[in-house]
Amino acid sequence: MSAVRPIAMRDALLDRVWRAMSTDDRVFFVSADFGSPVLDRIREQFGDRFVNVGIAEQNLINVTAGLALEGYKVFAYAIAPFITMRCFEQVRVSLALLSQVRPMNVSLIGVGAGYSYVVSGPTHQCYEDLSVMRALPSVTVYSPADHVTTAALFDRCLGERGIKYLRLDAQVLPPIYDAAPPDVGAGFHVLRQGEHVVLVATGYMVHTALKAAERLAAAGLSVGVVDLFDLGGFAAERLRTVLARYAGIATLEEGFRGRGGLDAMLFEFAARRGLGVRMLNFGVEPGYRFELGTRGELHEQVGIGIEAVCRGVSSFAAEVRAAVGAQPECQAG
Repeated sequence: MSAVRPIAMRDALLDRVWRAMSTDDRVFFVSADFGSPVLDRIREQFGDRFVNVGIAEQNLINVTAGLALEGYKVFAYAIAPFITMRCFEQVRVSLALLSQVRPMNVSLIGVGAGYSYVVSGPTHQCYEDLSVMRALPSVTVYSPADHVTTAALFDRCLGERGIKYLRLDAQVLPPIYDAAPPDVGAGFHVLRQGEHVVLVATGYMVHTALKAAERLAAAGLSVGVVDLFDLGGFAAERLRTVLARYAGIATLEEGFRGRGGLDAMLFEFAARRGLGVRMLNFGVEPGYRFELGTRGELHEQVGIGIEAVCRGVSSFAAEVRAAVGAQPECQAG
């Protein structure tokens, strides 16, 4: 059992924001009618550097841009699909474009990645933000898997200029890092070593990857697991070295498969870095669904549940091992 008490990602980040506001009067917080207990503290103690713009995400972005141009380090806070897609033009023009000609430090906090608002349906669930925000070349996308990584990313958000998007889960997830946070400068962390096949996952899907790896290990199949939490700003050569020892890479994301998310990023990375590997991508089957259920049930329906991942990786590993000269288990004996 982990010695670290699990808390919501947003509370881990907002606590760091609150502490920074007590020592740095250039930190400003803007919310789109979205709250939390920690945010109540920020509003009460630093009311002169807190603005609630209401349910108006386009205005949220433009107010944020204005404050950033005045030299503030701005944290903007809303539900994930609304802070990315409802105001995409404002993010593109007022932040992504403008930040290339004027110094700005803005961190967009989107809560509700993937299916984490599980009972709210596709209007509040968020499967497109990885693709949408990655399309903006001047925006850094962070997709942490637990609150420990989320808190560790705060220092980069506060200290580095530019536009950052933090994709946070709305549910309280068990901590993956209980001894120390990962090296956020690397942008990824190797959680498990394996043979032939490695699972590269981001966000909630890191938990799925670890559970799948445990099940597969019990069945005699060893796979590696990499947590990729910085989509684009990772240490490229270090990641290439890690991936080069495997003959197969499987990507896992809680976003639409084949629509420009993690899978597209790693396909392009492998091609440009000369990684001669087979690749398999696990993502949400394209299309919107309106059924209700647990997160696990919905994941199985769209092809990213633990059972679906185990089946897919088992078949993929057999193909990979056959390609490198090993006999698949189904043909052994």
